[in-house]
Amino acid sequence: MGRKIIVAGLGHGGIAAAALLAKRGFDVTVYERKSKGTLGYDWTDIFAPAALGIAGIPMPPEDKYEYKEHMTFFAPTAKRSLTQRVPDDKLEIKMERKDIYAHLISHAENCGVKIVYDCEVIAPLTLGNRVVGIQTSLGEFQADLVIDACGINSPVRTNLPSSMGIEKNVRRNEKITIYRAFYNKASYEDVKAKFRVMLFAGGEKTVSWVASEEEHTDLLVGKFEEFSLEWLEEYADFLRQTSPRLGKEKVRGGQFVEIPVRHPLSVMVGDGYAAIGDSAFMTVPLIGSGIANSLKAARMLADTVSGDAGLSYSAETLWKYQVKYYKELGAGLAPLECVKYLLLNLTTDELDYCFDSGLLNEDNITMTADFTRLYDLFKFDIPDLMIKGKCIIKNTNLLKKILGCGTEIAQVTAVCAAIPKKWDRKKVMQWARAYSKPFDK
Repeated sequence: MGRKIIVAGLGHGGIAAAALLAKRGFDVTVYERKSKGTLGYDWTDIFAPAALGIAGIPMPPEDKYEYKEHMTFFAPTAKRSLTQRVPDDKLEIKMERKDIYAHLISHAENCGVKIVYDCEVIAPLTLGNRVVGIQTSLGEFQADLVIDACGINSPVRTNLPSSMGIEKNVRRNEKITIYRAFYNKASYEDVKAKFRVMLFAGGEKTVSWVASEEEHTDLLVGKFEEFSLEWLEEYADFLRQTSPRLGKEKVRGGQFVEIPVRHPLSVMVGDGYAAIGDSAFMTVPLIGSGIANSLKAARMLADTVSGDAGLSYSAETLWKYQVKYYKELGAGLAPLECVKYLLLNLTTDELDYCFDSGLLNEDNITMTADFTRLYDLFKFDIPDLMIKGKCIIKNTNLLKKILGCGTEIAQVTAVCAAIPKKWDRKKVMQWARAYSKPFDK
């Protein structure tokens, strides 16, 4: 085997891993279907800047980012709210998506990464159970290792041989459809909550936000089902009743995007293959943010590949990457999907009760784009738990749902802790089935 590596797609984790490996002397080429200079949705994104340093990437120029505002969460009736004030040491930065890509790509090219644009990845090239390259619109390209960074519906992952035991498809309840656009400001009146996050507003099973910026208003609506632009415009009119700054003239954006909100991929590696980023479902299941996790995973993958003395890039040697990812991130992320299903199973009255009774309050929740464990999200002391326990007991149906969620969290946590430390195909596949079972809804 040699040191020739292909990265399929310009996902954040893929380009970061490419840079680390190229800097270490590997021959790395990225194949991307979009044209040069066109990557990135027409909106901003939020992530923890510390992840850049972990991936060996410098901070972007100061004029390219700003720190994110505090968010205020509203119950379905909008009568109760809680403002999430993130500690200064956990503040995230907000950047234009295009600027994030430009920064990552420039760094990668400086490290020696080659990028081929206007080249659509169609499928993997396989020899038996080994991935030996990719099929593209420009022909076939071979490599010793293929890093899959093609995203949620990756044509590499979805066309792998079934015998590799790697999940191919994403179920409807494991992804959220997002619509996001920037509109004009219809009003200049001062608002207390400039970043409004609304849960199940209007009785719809949606997560939405309206953020009041200096030059525009930022609208996002997410649902676990497809929805039309016509429905979106009607729903936006409803949101305007409590968000007077949200105008009707679209300034930019206006795209529908699917984002994975589920447990990380049960098996991320195979002979000659490793998945990263959205291809491996590395987003936070509750909010869909995944840039920081992908950048951290890039370091883990690069270290694993560099440490393969025999240059075999086999499932056995690459498994160390998955074990490390689960130890540091995945084992904390997976239980968060249980919380996601709990929230989706709540009625609007039950969610209102969580706000009204104080079950959810500003003292106990720290919502950032970089939380990776339940403890990062919810923090309680014993007296507070006793108070909240009394509130839960008063609502029998809510109590049953929370207890059921707690059981699932315990199951998932136990399975994640039991991940095989070394590659043994039979044991890994048994573990993968046990890991996936609690989410088979």
